[in-house]
Amino acid sequence: MIERALAILPHRGGAAPIVPEKSVAGRTLLLMITIMCFLSAVTLGGVVLMQKSAIAWSSDVGREVTIQIRPIEGEMMESNLRTAVSLAQATPGIAAARALTLQESKKLLEPWLGVGLDITAIEIPRLVVVQLADPADADIAGLESNLAAIKGASLNTHAAWRQQLNTMAGTIMLSGLLVLLLIGAATVLAIIFATRGAMATNREIVDVLHYIGASNKFIAGEFQERFLSIGLQGGLLGATAALLFFVLIGIVAGNTLSSEAGAQVGVLFGRFALGIDGLISIAAMIPVIAALTAITSRHTVRRYLTQTS
Repeated sequence: MIERALAILPHRGGAAPIVPEKSVAGRTLLLMITIMCFLSAVTLGGVVLMQKSAIAWSSDVGREVTIQIRPIEGEMMESNLRTAVSLAQATPGIAAARALTLQESKKLLEPWLGVGLDITAIEIPRLVVVQLADPADADIAGLESNLAAIKGASLNTHAAWRQQLNTMAGTIMLSGLLVLLLIGAATVLAIIFATRGAMATNREIVDVLHYIGASNKFIAGEFQERFLSIGLQGGLLGATAALLFFVLIGIVAGNTLSSEAGAQVGVLFGRFALGIDGLISIAAMIPVIAALTAITSRHTVRRYLTQTS
């Protein structure tokens, strides 16, 4: 047994390594790490996309307020609309203001009341969309005070919508980070089982190494080197697959965003453009997965050797 073990011990001249490079356990672990890295990268990319969308939502909503004028008997709606537009344009910090036409108002109501609605027979509130040049400098309080002169007029700053959007985005991002933690925990457990399996398979070789004076540190280093290689390969394959996934889903989304369902997806994730920060985040998964694999395997080997020595 000693002669067979010594024959495969690593020599600086280039003999086979202690841990076989090609084995069923190694290929299985490589596949598992590839899958885990892919799932982690897709989850992380989704979090990045959601963060970008949340920032865009908050910026868009924060730069717009709406004046609503309810129909009141005896009041001229068109005259009130012109007055509201004039008051808004005269307010400091307002970039532009315009009243929505009846056709535009009809389109706003279609998701709730259906297509083909004849709104000429009913009186509906009219809207004036106000664009802010700088939300911090706009005199919103002054505008609201001036609108009190128009009967049925009210100002909506969309603060509630903005809070709800931010809350929803924060919840999704937190959920994504929790999923990342769960994937990481599952990866660690898989590496531990794979390392213990490799130790059991090569037990007689490890015994011979102890017999000839090899330290636990040396043996753990050999396993760490092999598992680091597996981690790098799996991380690279998983990250590459995730990038291809986002490219493919971006192409598909670009062709379907014109539809109603595609538009809803576009609201949440934009056009699935990760940007430089998203690409860097996914690329960073490769060394993280590799380091996690190497550190976990080394710690597992040293613990295993300590318990069995």
